[in-house]
Amino acid sequence: MISDYLESVTKQFAYYKMLGEKTFAQLTDGQLNWQYNAESNSIAMIVNHLSGNMISRWTDIFNTDGEKEWRNREAEFATITPNREALLILWNKGWDCLLSTLEQLTVDDLDRIIYIRNMGHTVAEAINRQLAHYPYHVGQIAFMGKMLCDEKWSSLSIPKGKSDDYNADKFAKEKHREHFTDEFRKDKD
Repeated sequence: MISDYLESVTKQFAYYKMLGEKTFAQLTDGQLNWQYNAESNSIAMIVNHLSGNMISRWTDIFNTDGEKEWRNREAEFATITPNREALLILWNKGWDCLLSTLEQLTVDDLDRIIYIRNMGHTVAEAINRQLAHYPYHVGQIAFMGKMLCDEKWSSLSIPKGKSDDYNADKFAKEKHREHFTDEFRKDKD
């Protein structure tokens, strides 16, 4: 299991990145900056936060705390209205930092201790912490996208009313080993 762990979590992070991008593709620039009210976050604000978190957490993980001195978390939640191109640059900068760090890790690194706000985590624990955090926010992005698109929304998974068809297709195949994200990834190994 340990030898598959890094590959599995990398695929899962890439899957959630893809879900965010499929949501962005369905929205207008204005919708990316829409806020329900002053207390809620826009998709752009969530992207700003995710990027800031990823860059802080995954830059120089073995030598510096995951909460970098230069990070301004409060500013990540300030109202911003970037255009789509600027938003995607910010989005990709964060994900590139995370994914490139994961690519460099080895199985031996998983038990090494790194720090987030002076709290020691094994690398595996830090990965798991973020594997809960990032999909939480991607889920918020997808939920807002679904509300904004209404009946024009294209499902990111199994569309309503299609579960039986989906399951029939899956059970028509022989049992086999496959990561659940493989069917969605264009870059299969």
